[in-house]
Amino acid sequence: MEAVPPRARAYVACVVLGALTCLLPLPVTRTPWWAVALLAAVYAGCRHLARRNLAGPFYPALLAAAFLLPPAAAALVPLPGVLLARAGQRPEGLRRIWRAAQLALAVWAAARVHGALGGRDAVAASDFPYVLAPAGAAVLAFCLVLTALDGGIHALVERVPVRRAWPGLFTRSLAPIGVHGLAGLMMAVLWRSPYGPVAALLVLLPMCVSWWVYAQYHRERAAHRATIRALVQAVDIKDGYTRGHSERVGQASMMIARELGMDDERVEVLRFAGILHDVGKLGVPTRLLRKDGPLTPEERRVIELHPEYGHEMVRGISFLGEARSAILHHHERLDGSGYPYGLTGSQIPESARVVAVADAFDAMTSTRSYRRARPVGAALEELERCAGAQFDPRMVTALARALDRHGWHPAVTAEDGAPLPPPVPPAADREEARR
Repeated sequence: MEAVPPRARAYVACVVLGALTCLLPLPVTRTPWWAVALLAAVYAGCRHLARRNLAGPFYPALLAAAFLLPPAAAALVPLPGVLLARAGQRPEGLRRIWRAAQLALAVWAAARVHGALGGRDAVAASDFPYVLAPAGAAVLAFCLVLTALDGGIHALVERVPVRRAWPGLFTRSLAPIGVHGLAGLMMAVLWRSPYGPVAALLVLLPMCVSWWVYAQYHRERAAHRATIRALVQAVDIKDGYTRGHSERVGQASMMIARELGMDDERVEVLRFAGILHDVGKLGVPTRLLRKDGPLTPEERRVIELHPEYGHEMVRGISFLGEARSAILHHHERLDGSGYPYGLTGSQIPESARVVAVADAFDAMTSTRSYRRARPVGAALEELERCAGAQFDPRMVTALARALDRHGWHPAVTAEDGAPLPPPVPPAADREEARR
């Protein structure tokens, strides 16, 4: 949102005007200002803690306001916490205004729906289970407004095609917002009970524990990504001729794994395996990787040690799991003619058979200075020709199905302006391409 197009600014202005319109019929004399102030302070504090702990949006206080207060009053609750906080990205002022207006509209809509369905009376009477239906409808309204407005921003600022701007936003956000809505409902019921607002705030204690757990998970995953990124960058620096190859192999490995029906955690591990399959090149002398002339048998044997070097480098990284065996065995062949151990058939780990197909596919569909890239169809024909001897036919079929369904759109994050490959390919690359 750094360079905001004029149409996006107009969109934000319309959302702000809509939010101001929601605030206009505020009944000043009948508004419980102490409740508005308390909930606004709670939301601001929770938002600050959530941002510091990387825990994402936190809405229980906002939904509790929608269940307790008139719509115009409830719409005031998110404003101090958003307008006074740092946005973190430029333009900060516009981002704060946008987010405040978006949340004000969402809370207002939730409060309107909740009130229209008699929710506030049900909350005041602690009328279970009838209190659940209005609360559920309010949560749906809250989620719909947020996702509808977010989709508009994606389309106008990030230039996402309209057909892709909204699909998936609602379904992805409904479950977490539903959990926050349940916590907000518990807060509202306790608020109206004889125990009062203090008891209502105790509902946030278990949510704080969930923040902490989520934050630890988020930090761990961030550390994983940083580790992977550092290793890949090191390989790219040493063997710049194949820059981007590792990421594309990771993408193809992920496509195969998904087509095989693997769970999300295993798909992620297979992506890591593809990205890091050549990390062992860090242990190969640079002069061999960049040698222009033919390799001697001894030099070829040294290069063929790179899977073992890679396995040794990542052996202590526990989160890689079966990716480690994929790194070690991705040059094995079903007929036993591969390296480093000459394994055959089912002796080769499944993860390594996935990466072997992904590696060969990208090698064939990438342009090199000594040959043009093959079309995807031609590469698949070659994989199918070698299936059963070099590659696992099941993996080849899975890749073909995935490409037929999604196409091949490799996303490479190598920096623009990176050095171009040399005009003559290194001998090590030519040898690997022939294999």
